[in-house]
Amino acid sequence: MPDPLEEQQITVSSAALRAMRDEFQRFLMEYRFGLAEVETKISILREEFQEMHAYNPIEHVSSRVKSPDSLVDKVRRKGIETDFDSIRAGITDIAGIRVTCSFIDDAYRLSNLLTRQDDITVRDVKDYIAHPKANGYKSLHVIVEVPVFLSTGRVDVPVEVQFRTIAMDFWASLEHKIYYKYDRLVPDDLLAELKDAADTAAELDTRMERLHREIRGAHPGVVSL
Repeated sequence: MPDPLEEQQITVSSAALRAMRDEFQRFLMEYRFGLAEVETKISILREEFQEMHAYNPIEHVSSRVKSPDSLVDKVRRKGIETDFDSIRAGITDIAGIRVTCSFIDDAYRLSNLLTRQDDITVRDVKDYIAHPKANGYKSLHVIVEVPVFLSTGRVDVPVEVQFRTIAMDFWASLEHKIYYKYDRLVPDDLLAELKDAADTAAELDTRMERLHREIRGAHPGVVSL
């Protein structure tokens, strides 16, 4: 016959696991909603530029909420306590959105347009465009906080927004694939090639920015807000 005590323990364990699952899903749900709020703001800016101005600085937009496995891995790597309050405080890129722009000036312009909105709070800015990482990585990272109104009340959710040019995005995508292929242990000669490619991409961005400004000067009707 089944052991009643063992059955009770299994029932309690199952209930506890379901409660943990539900709490984790709710935790990530807040970030999905926060991401949706920021995506809407970017979408409004994009549509306004398309309909009202002769120039749209937004090439494309992508977004994601970290998967549970990715989040757990980062918690472990950073040595963060596993309670939700510690994770909220220690990891600010659980929700992320990437805005790929045509030119360097556009990255700063769009960042300003987003962060000056009344319901946005800026938590942190890391300008890797002005101050690239040692490996050549360039992007403007802005951690914003946006209010999400749930049935239980208001929750302020951090969302990381990355602004970068097409050239920066292409380089970063390639670098990510290489690091993944080599499990982050990339040979030195390949690292040197990546840095050289980053310098080439930066030079291309500078040249295209200059050409863009010349075109705007020759055609003043082209509006870039």
